[in-house]
Amino acid sequence: MRLSTRSALALAVSAAALLAATALPAAAQQRPQGQQQGQQQAPAPAPIKPYTPVAITLATPINDPSFDAFRKQLGEAARKKDKAALAKLVVAQGFFWEAESGDKADKKKSGIDNLSTAIGLAGEGFGWDTLNGASEDPTLEPLSGKQGIMCGPASPKFDNKAFDELMKATGTDGGDWGFPLSAGVDVRSGPAANAPVSEKLGLHLVRVLPDEPAAGAKPAQPPTTPSLKIVLPSGKVGHVPIEAISPIGLEQICYVKDGASWKITGFIGGDQ
Repeated sequence: MRLSTRSALALAVSAAALLAATALPAAAQQRPQGQQQGQQQAPAPAPIKPYTPVAITLATPINDPSFDAFRKQLGEAARKKDKAALAKLVVAQGFFWEAESGDKADKKKSGIDNLSTAIGLAGEGFGWDTLNGASEDPTLEPLSGKQGIMCGPASPKFDNKAFDELMKATGTDGGDWGFPLSAGVDVRSGPAANAPVSEKLGLHLVRVLPDEPAAGAKPAQPPTTPSLKIVLPSGKVGHVPIEAISPIGLEQICYVKDGASWKITGFIGGDQ
């Protein structure tokens, strides 16, 4: 079953971050020689090689009509960029923001103000895209250590030990891997949307490669349909739509059920 409702959130929340992460090695290689002492180039990507795929089980939608109704309200507020309507869907106090450095929420501020800072509703307001994507995602998972808190999008299930062995065998780390949001994603021979389909992507973790231009090549114009370069278990390289792959450890919005309705109560990710 294609979980297309997750694609929007993956694109809104993580596509830019994933592209930035995969572009870093190429950017580092373009630095001029004679860098100041202390500057370090990003490490070159690990060699491309075949790997044993680690199977995943995608999360399934929760069966709760009240959450469906909440998501509809959230989507309407996000599309209209209606902060007053959004504020009614966020806890007044007690909002948390779990970042790498700890809880970054300002306990003196309201929930809506903390959410606005966490996801970026000001300025260009990309946070509204995040919320719109969240409104389309029907998956949730409990947050460890916080009773009654549910976060989405829910993560896929896979064997962590097997993943550790996979990273060791390929010389990669967690940031080099993602997972498909559905079974049977078309893998194409090139980045163009009409490039020939070489095979279908299975439900397993997949290695994402940096898009490195050839030496001396002029920067290419971005494709109409952005794609990611991936390594298949066979060791072959292919291209898939950027919205078809989600990074592991996707940022999450967290919710709490307040009586018969839901409210946003936290955010996991970022360290601005």
